[in-house]
Amino acid sequence: MSSTAPQLPPAGAAAPEPENEVRLTFMEHLRDLRKRLTHAILGVLVGMLAVGGFVDGIFHWLMAPVRAALPPNQQVLHYTSSIEPLMVYLKVAVYGGVFVAAPWVLYQLWQFVAPGLYKKEKRLVIPFLFFGTLLFYVGAAFCYFLVMPPAFPAMLAVAADASLAPMLTMSSTLGLVLAMLLGFGVVFEVPVILAFLSLIGVVSAQTLAKYRRVAIIVNVLVAAVITPTGDPLNLAMMAVPMIVFYEIGILLARILGKRKAEPVGAAANP
Repeated sequence: MSSTAPQLPPAGAAAPEPENEVRLTFMEHLRDLRKRLTHAILGVLVGMLAVGGFVDGIFHWLMAPVRAALPPNQQVLHYTSSIEPLMVYLKVAVYGGVFVAAPWVLYQLWQFVAPGLYKKEKRLVIPFLFFGTLLFYVGAAFCYFLVMPPAFPAMLAVAADASLAPMLTMSSTLGLVLAMLLGFGVVFEVPVILAFLSLIGVVSAQTLAKYRRVAIIVNVLVAAVITPTGDPLNLAMMAVPMIVFYEIGILLARILGKRKAEPVGAAANP
């Protein structure tokens, strides 16, 4: 019985390239980036129009955890200039537009990097968009419903002197709330971000695992910044999910990450 030896690629043969790859010049990459940014901004504008008629209700809904933490006879927010309410509502519309358009913005990001991916990798666009959007929304909801209710009373308790009374302004309070919501939303994206970076070959599961201890320290520091209170419970509620998501990112990197090609002729030398 005769056997046929496996055909090996000739020495120096080029590595396989992504299917239907379109090689772009530097200027063409810049034009494509401008196109994707333009589409993303247009999506945010559409989102702003969608929420524009509800900014007043959205603002009061966002401020509910803050007002609940104030003394019963002081549950009001102040403004220091006649234009401040207008600017606050405009800010709510902008962030609301970003929140609504998040799937579209992620899709534009995917479209920008898709030409350099293999065909089987491009099929991951739907899971990428679904889990990227879902985790962003879950992170914001986690912040609003679980972190803010205990966080604001803890912050106000620092100045629990009878001679001190809170006078929170619309602008500063909204800025804090939006920063917390956005921060938690982005942090919950860590598994998707790590999986995506490993998919395109920027990082590897081995590298992520190697720097696990450093990542834990960084995660705790970031959690301390995002959660504006020294309460250990609130800090743990942010740091623990970040560490868990980092581990999930390592697992996804092992599954989706690009593997180094074996040296030519390795198969012939067991």
